[in-house]
Amino acid sequence: MDERIEVQTPEEAVGQRIDAFLSGRLDMTRSRIQQLCEDGRLLVNGTPVAKNYKLRRNDAVELRVPPPQTMELIAQDIPLQIAYEDADLIVVDKPRGMVVHPAAGNEDGTLVNALLYHCGEEFRGIGGVARPGIVHRIDKDTSGLLVVAKSEVAHQKLSEMMKEHSVTRRYRAVVHGRVKTDSGTVDAPIGRHPTDRKKMAVTERHSRQAVTHYQVLEHLDGFSYLELELETGRTHQIRVHMAYLGHPVAGDPVYGPKRYITALNGQCLHAATLGFPHPVTGMPIELESPLPDYFTSFLAKHRKG
Repeated sequence: MDERIEVQTPEEAVGQRIDAFLSGRLDMTRSRIQQLCEDGRLLVNGTPVAKNYKLRRNDAVELRVPPPQTMELIAQDIPLQIAYEDADLIVVDKPRGMVVHPAAGNEDGTLVNALLYHCGEEFRGIGGVARPGIVHRIDKDTSGLLVVAKSEVAHQKLSEMMKEHSVTRRYRAVVHGRVKTDSGTVDAPIGRHPTDRKKMAVTERHSRQAVTHYQVLEHLDGFSYLELELETGRTHQIRVHMAYLGHPVAGDPVYGPKRYITALNGQCLHAATLGFPHPVTGMPIELESPLPDYFTSFLAKHRKG
């Protein structure tokens, strides 16, 4: 059965496009609202409207959202590079190119599919059906360390640690240009891009605080090699913050320059260090992941001299 969302147009929304208004008001992307509109599920005063409809005074808006399609999670025998594992959690060194959990367009071949095979059926229900065990993510084209819960207790505690920023996450990245200051902090809120809903951006509108600390490790020919530490964990945070500084991550197809770097098939970004107290025993865990070949090759190519 469809979920019905009813909204009475407030005075300040008069004249706004209906898709932009609903995107800002609801936890839903603009593209999703546009799709529902094309399906005839967006009504104003009982009549379907176009996605560019301009709201009028006292308009009664109704959005009919169909129930989510269930996605069957299947176990797949996919090799995993395991950095640490016990009864409560597993830390995986994810290769570049692997998606963390199934979604539209990536129904299988993901880290979750591999973990279902590795951990067994009891893993399936940890922390929810769609993303079992997942407490944080790294992008498909980012390599490195990711912790996943194997018990409900661990899932709850690790989720709390992420919210409290008590998990150490340090990355290595190569960015365009010469970063002039040896170290610094980017404290700039991140939210959905105002015109491209597939992207994130530094914005004050419908955003959340985002803090990234960085240190220059080496100046390269046309690039800088950085270590970055996340204080918060927003979607695409490092990529957005570096682009905001004018130093986008090398190879970033979304936030970087249009010219394609043939030596990279995705951004040069690696989750190198992960540290946290064990969610059950309290034992400190700190793990390091060596730079993968694509990263070291790119460094070698662009070292001066």
